[in-house]
Amino acid sequence: MHIRKAVSADAAELSSLLNEIILAGGTTALETPLSAAEFADWFIDGEFPLTCHVVEHDQSLVGFQSLSLYGDPPKGFADIATFARMNPRTAGVGSALFPATRAAAEELGLEFINATIRADNVSGLGYYTKMGFETYDRLVQVPLQDGTPVDRIKKRFRVDAGHHTIPDA
Repeated sequence: MHIRKAVSADAAELSSLLNEIILAGGTTALETPLSAAEFADWFIDGEFPLTCHVVEHDQSLVGFQSLSLYGDPPKGFADIATFARMNPRTAGVGSALFPATRAAAEELGLEFINATIRADNVSGLGYYTKMGFETYDRLVQVPLQDGTPVDRIKKRFRVDAGHHTIPDA
């Protein structure tokens, strides 16, 4: 697996990866597929993204992780988003991405990385816990587009915490 910064030319492949996850439902708060241009704006080179890294494996992009300031988070915070290709699934994508994202957060002078995860996204909650995120808040009964209420769990990672340790893959 090779980690590198995302570039605008990655947007078509990454939006396809993300749209597959969105259409499958049940894990992301995103419910509407994104065009390549929308993806680039949201995750790579728009107003809010700070950094976005991709994982290349077997000559394709199998996942990405971004930090952004979308939604005006508190000073010293940035929001993280992590997505890995569903088919074929490649194990270890998130664990491979997080050291690069954490290093970028340090370079940006961030104090915390925030993850807001749907309460029904068991794998996402487990991933962020494994990476060292701690739960600090819960948004209760946030409606999906169809009106279904789903809690959101807010977890944060203190950027200077565990500076010299890497979670087990």
